[in-house]
Formats: sequence, structure tokens, C-alpha cells
Amino acid sequence: MLIVPEAAIADLIDEGDAFDAVEAVFAAMAKDAARNFPVVREALGHAEALYGFKSGFDAAGGVLGLKSGGYWPGNATKGLTNHQSTMVLFDPDSGRPRALVGGNLLTALRTAAASAVSIRHLAREDARVLGIMGAGHQAAFQMRAAVRQRRFDKVLGWNRNPERLARLADTAEELGLPFEAVDPETLGARADVIITITSSFAALLEAGHVRPGTHLACMGTDTAGKQEVDPALLVRARVFTDEVAQAITLGECQHAVKAGLLAETAITPIGAVITGAADGRRAASDVTLFDGTGIGLQDLAVAARAVDRAVARGAAAEIEI
Repeated sequence: MLIVPEAAIADLIDEGDAFDAVEAVFAAMAKDAARNFPVVREALGHAEALYGFKSGFDAAGGVLGLKSGGYWPGNATKGLTNHQSTMVLFDPDSGRPRALVGGNLLTALRTAAASAVSIRHLAREDARVLGIMGAGHQAAFQMRAAVRQRRFDKVLGWNRNPERLARLADTAEELGLPFEAVDPETLGARADVIITITSSFAALLEAGHVRPGTHLACMGTDTAGKQEVDPALLVRARVFTDEVAQAITLGECQHAVKAGLLAETAITPIGAVITGAADGRRAASDVTLFDGTGIGLQDLAVAARAVDRAVARGAAAEIEI
């Protein structure tokens, strides 16, 4: 069994690698060549943590495995990332374990890659103002991935705790972009692309805040009850997701669907847009919304790429089990 530790990941995978892996697995799903298995996700009743498993099989890529992990909100006080995860890959031909892979950086990269895929395929080509709601660990990854897809000339940011906006301001400076802290209404009115990346359970962005032509990527922590935007916004928008079944149970779509405002059949898998089986943006005035729920196949795709590269570079340890 191969071991690829967390410390090795940064030298093996970057934003471009993650984008390519995630886009490919979304396309494989649309062709019924890859499928996710049911998610197990539970509140532990300990340390306010959420813990679970995501798994799946990508027949096109020959990848089988799972991610184990979750969200520990108190980790920041321990100098640790709130999101903790480990990925396990298996040989799909024999079932034997192939690799154990550190999953924290890979999770951050694959989450940002998913929103970037949605920006590439759904945002207006002339999008110039990027808005980000949330300033946690993942926010910087989201910004770096987004600017690879459009020629943004400004970043707007909002966070419930304004003092944490320094992360966004510093990342924008690193990317050579001016940054402005604004309220949600202003962000909605001025941004061409909006990424929400929070752990909110109440709408932060109202339907009336968002102007025509905006693309939204709702990427925050997905679990029963999570909510970042007004359900009425999903009624205004053309809605896309990584996986419909997960979006209506754990994702941003859950509230609009439960309220009878949005039909399950009105939600389009992003993979179908990538393969050309479904339309993406149809007009400059469309509001498009991507509900990124974080599927197991994303994790497996980036983990498999990291393992292959580690093997090629002699950076993977091997043990007998």
C-alpha cells in the first residue's frame, strides 16, 4: 500500500491539476462512467464536529475509494485546519487497498476547482468583478482558482467577522487585484461572479441583491439545513450542480426544493454542460447558480492524480498490510 502524506501534496498537485481532474470526473459522471455512493454524514455530539464518508467509483478513470473526514470548528485554536480528511484508494480489479493519501490540501484544491469549473462554463466572458462571501481557510483557494478563469480587475469581500477579511485582502494583493470590503447587498449589486464559502444556516444573500447576468457558485459547508442564499434566488436562476441527489438533500438546493419552489428536474448537472449534452448560459442576462456540494468522486480524482505523480517522482512510501 502506498502512503502519500499531507506534507507531500503541495509539491504534487496545483490549481491547474485539480481543475483538470475535477472537470474530467464531472464529464465522466454525465456519461454514466462514474458514480458516487450514498454519503454518510453525522454530527458527533463531540467537539461540535461533523464527520462522514464520501465514496464512489470512476470506471472511466479506474479509480475506486473513499474520503473520511469532516469539520471541527475548534481546530483553529489548535493551529489546525477546521476541515480534516484522509483519502483511501482501492484497486478496482481486486479490492485491495492501493493508497492512503493526506486529504486536507486536496479537499481545498478540489473545492476551489469545482467553482472554477462552473465559472469557466457558466460565467459571462466579460465578468470583471469577483465577489467572495466568507473569509475562512477555503476562501483564498477559491479566489486563486477563480482568477484563472476570467480577467477580473477587482475583488469584493464580505465576512460575518470583518476582522477576518485580511485573508481576502492579502490574497487579492498577492494576485495583483484591488480589494474592497462591502456589505452583502453591495456585493450582490456589483459583482459579476459571486462565490459563497461559509458554514451558514441562514440566507446571507437575498434574491433582490443580485443583478442580471451574475454567476454564483455556492460552495459552503454542505449538510442538512445549510443555507447561504435566499431560495427565491434559485427560482430566478438557471441552477446547476455537481450531483442532483446530493444538492437536494445536503446542498443549497434543499430549501427551494422542499418549499416547492424548485423542481428537481430544473437542476442541471454541470457535467452535462461540459460534455455539450445540456446548455449552460443562454443569454448575457441569465443568472446562473452552481450548487457545489462536494462529491466523493472529486476527492478521488485529485487523490489519484497525486498518487500517480508521487509514484512517478519516487515520493510515495510503500508498506505491506
